[in-house]
Amino acid sequence: MSEIKVNKISPRTACGTTTLGDSGDTFTIPAGVSITNSGTASGFGATGAVSWNTTVKTSGFTAVAGEGYFVNTTGGAVSVNLPAGTAGAVVGFKDYANTFDTNKVTLVQNGSDKIGGETANAELRTEGLAVTLVFIDSTKGWLVTDNGTQDTAVQAQYVTASGGNTVATCGNFKIHTFTGPGTFTVSAAGNSQGSNTVDYLVVAGGGGGGFPGNLGYETGGGGAGGYRESSGAASGCYSRSPLGACVSALPVSVQGYPITVGAGATAGGSGTTCVTKYPGNPSVFSTITSTAGGGGGSGGNPGAGVNGDPGGSGGGGNYAPGGSTGGTGNTPPVSPPQGNPGGVGNSPPTRGGGGGGATEAGTPYNSPPTNKAAGGQGATSSITGSPVGRAGGGNGGVGNSSSASPFGGGNCAGAVNTGSGGAGVTGGPPTQGKNGGSGIVVIRYKFQN
Repeated sequence: MSEIKVNKISPRTACGTTTLGDSGDTFTIPAGVSITNSGTASGFGATGAVSWNTTVKTSGFTAVAGEGYFVNTTGGAVSVNLPAGTAGAVVGFKDYANTFDTNKVTLVQNGSDKIGGETANAELRTEGLAVTLVFIDSTKGWLVTDNGTQDTAVQAQYVTASGGNTVATCGNFKIHTFTGPGTFTVSAAGNSQGSNTVDYLVVAGGGGGGFPGNLGYETGGGGAGGYRESSGAASGCYSRSPLGACVSALPVSVQGYPITVGAGATAGGSGTTCVTKYPGNPSVFSTITSTAGGGGGSGGNPGAGVNGDPGGSGGGGNYAPGGSTGGTGNTPPVSPPQGNPGGVGNSPPTRGGGGGGATEAGTPYNSPPTNKAAGGQGATSSITGSPVGRAGGGNGGVGNSSSASPFGGGNCAGAVNTGSGGAGVTGGPPTQGKNGGSGIVVIRYKFQN
């Protein structure tokens, strides 16, 4: 047998082609010889084949494209850094000791490379799993091709978060309730196999009833704070108002989300003429802002501050010769609308209008069949686990009537953490409009299966 010893074989011409042997020839690579490919290989078999590394891995490591690994997690969980994704790159993993279900393997993304179309690390948790992944493109990234499904490789992961005045669970869902300002801190963003969005209810502070002044005019009721909610489809079946129909849950990422819970209006006033009105304050979560409820129309002398203010729901108009207008609702506008307009004030009779509510406009005094300036109806949601009504408009001033809508009004202030408007009143000092109710923010999501 002849032998040729050289350090390099090159084509005769630059960038030419070198052919080894003729058709039918056999080239033998002896045991112990390694062939390293630093270029592009073709014709060596189908994409997706791996060369299995028989050195068992028991701690974290970085995978190399083209290799498969036996991973032993008996001693604890193992993290594997995936190689940079190039089309056709392949890696494989096998549960060496059938302990993936006890101690998982986490596949860590390389930069922005996706795993199964997800921008999150994947976890191998199935006992005895053997899985091969091939990098396809930037859209889907690494996909499972053998011995498993993509759901097997990319296990369900769930949102993990903290914050709120109370945190409760309802089956597989967690509920964070903010009755005051705080931070909703997301420590894990989950994925589409588990959860990666949250449902919400955001209600702003309600407006206050108007101040009558010494002349004793009946004043407008305060408008409810803006009411915004999602459909609940992402976090279990619970009843919600019509305002949440077809409203998507919000995606979340690992970060802290500042929460603003709007205070209700503190109504007041002094003197014979009070043109000042008393709006509530907005509530905010992520991209959702609910606008403050509009203040009810005030005034001591005719024409002074008589119209209701705009807001999430508008305040009712004060009594005025020739009437007054209620404030517009859903201001600024969002879809679906966050509230309704307030009712007009009338003369005669000398009565203020009701404040707007989440699902209904406020009414003037002479609105049949009750002939009372009722505040607009609010909305009811069971996002916290039981049905609660919120964001009703305050009743207009009707001779200090004790009649009340279910959400505010009559001679009442808006209830705490409902965002309801405060009642309008009649009579001079010390009588004054009633305070609006403070708002609330509720966040709900799936945290387990």
